[in-house]
Amino acid sequence: MEAKEQDVSLGANKFPERQPIGTAAQSQDDGKDYQEPPPAPLFEPSELTSWSFYRAGIAEFVATFLFLYITILTVMGVSRADSKCKTVGIQGIAWAFGGMIFALVYCTAGISGGHINPAVTFGLFLARKLSLTRALFYMVMQCLGAICGAGVVKGFEGKRLYGTLGGGANYVHSGYTKGDGLGAEIVGTFVLVYTVFSATDAKRSARDSHVPVSHQRHVTNNFFKKLIKKILAPLPIGFAVFLVHLATIPITGTGINPARSLGAAIIFNDDLGWDEHWIFWVGPFIGAFLAAVYHVVVIRAIPFKSK
Repeated sequence: MEAKEQDVSLGANKFPERQPIGTAAQSQDDGKDYQEPPPAPLFEPSELTSWSFYRAGIAEFVATFLFLYITILTVMGVSRADSKCKTVGIQGIAWAFGGMIFALVYCTAGISGGHINPAVTFGLFLARKLSLTRALFYMVMQCLGAICGAGVVKGFEGKRLYGTLGGGANYVHSGYTKGDGLGAEIVGTFVLVYTVFSATDAKRSARDSHVPVSHQRHVTNNFFKKLIKKILAPLPIGFAVFLVHLATIPITGTGINPARSLGAAIIFNDDLGWDEHWIFWVGPFIGAFLAAVYHVVVIRAIPFKSK
């Protein structure tokens, strides 16, 4: 027991939480066992000649395509039933969105970062996690993937039925104002992007991976530590998407993803999907901006040098 307590104490001491105001939470402390990635440049022309750059864009396209396909098909299934009791209901829709994000982030995180959302890409760009070149490329590929995903669903459902059921398009529902819808999108996206920042934070990942183990069980526990680290980011991100959908489906159908809203609106192609479409771009981008500022300025602190 004493050895384990020493291990826990050692792991906790490597990541002191208290720091003087105005000092850098991201400072390069001696003895730390995590590595902060350097800030991404604004423009990176060399990326355009790299296969990994295009591979990442393709991964974003495919992931967003699958995301729209599964989620819009789930929405269609609920909408076409004469009784919600015969379907998965709002909870099932929320699980479809959250579960797909969990699965797709897990699959693509090592290739593109698993953004699958222009708002997430925008927030990470503001925090200098990726270049403007890559951010714009990701957003284009995400939107194209969303359009294709919604288009396949329309092909399955048929033009008439798809239009009758609303095509999974986002709009402010009856009883709510445009201000309500905008506020719901801002707060919902803030929750999502803030979770992304927290789940992918290098310091948090290093701390969470510190598990005291005995020498005899070192190999087995290393396997489980690697497995836990691999699912540690996708799980809370997917769960955040699930919870936000539970809260805001009755208000806007839940956008928090401009690509998802754009894909559904283009394929549905009706005034219902276009009249308030701006809300599903402005809201998520404001929410992502606020989450990026909160994480960089408050949570991790501006990297001022302490005297």
